[in-house]
Amino acid sequence: MRRPIHALATVLAGALLLSGCGSGVTTPGGASAAGAVTVENCGREVTVSGTPSRAVGLHPAQTELLLRLGLADRLAGQAQTANRPLPGDVAPLAADVPVLGDAEPPSREKLLAARPDFVFSPTTYEFTAEQGFATIEQLTDAGASVYVAAGGCADRRMKGSVEDIFTDLGALGRIFGVQDAATKMINTARADLEAVADAVAGVRPRTVAQLYVEGGTLSAIGAGVEYDIVRRAGGKNVFGPDDEAFADFFVAQISPEEVAAREPEAIVFGVADEEHERTTREYLTRTFPDVPAVRDGRLIAVPSPDLLPGTLGNVNAVRRIATGLYPEALAE
Repeated sequence: MRRPIHALATVLAGALLLSGCGSGVTTPGGASAAGAVTVENCGREVTVSGTPSRAVGLHPAQTELLLRLGLADRLAGQAQTANRPLPGDVAPLAADVPVLGDAEPPSREKLLAARPDFVFSPTTYEFTAEQGFATIEQLTDAGASVYVAAGGCADRRMKGSVEDIFTDLGALGRIFGVQDAATKMINTARADLEAVADAVAGVRPRTVAQLYVEGGTLSAIGAGVEYDIVRRAGGKNVFGPDDEAFADFFVAQISPEEVAAREPEAIVFGVADEEHERTTREYLTRTFPDVPAVRDGRLIAVPSPDLLPGTLGNVNAVRRIATGLYPEALAE
């Protein structure tokens, strides 16, 4: 195996594919946040005084959560909108929300000019000063509370879980005083995960290689929320956190020979769009003709945005992969 490629995180974040969750849109329930609310986030305490009224979602996944919680009228901005369209059932709710950045997070000046009092981000990358973004400290000084998706915290990227999204929903419920709506969303997602778990409980786990193909580069994923998604789908990852290549980062460049040697029964791969899926299937079929996954036609494509931390799409990905692995068990 070759050294990890940190650039893949950016490639995955730039995927352009719809990631609907079907969780519905709720109206705020419960009392408004009274006084100050303090939540733990990425190893720091975030204190929010009063209910935010000018929130900004720095990625469509975070904007979607705010919309589904019934907070459209409290949004002062959305960003990275070109990286993933909002699901069709919530997109109209964001039609009048200012776009502060399309392919990239907003610049420091543009974000501060929106006068946010709450900023919700998928990772800490969106606060990198060297990229021209406002830092957490600068936003705090300007009166904004900053919350990073639990799965996007630096200390969670290698050991993230699908259930990190429940941490986010719980925190948002408290901060915005919409605990009832947050609890409803959590219960629905948990029920979906439990239904998949029940369906695959009695099957023999199939071995899975989770790959990403971009140009001439082949990468494997062996840690993080992506790893947990495959596990919850009933698959047995052939690459894992104990492998040296994934000691420091969740993804690493890998040789075709190493994949073939593991003889995965299924290959899960992230795709940015239909063309990317087509070219990836062609590559996998051409490169691994004798690997069981190709021989048995078990190549499972997943929209890349569904594999990112901090999105309800993680639940979609669990069911999609489980259905590809065990179609009989997951038949509707």
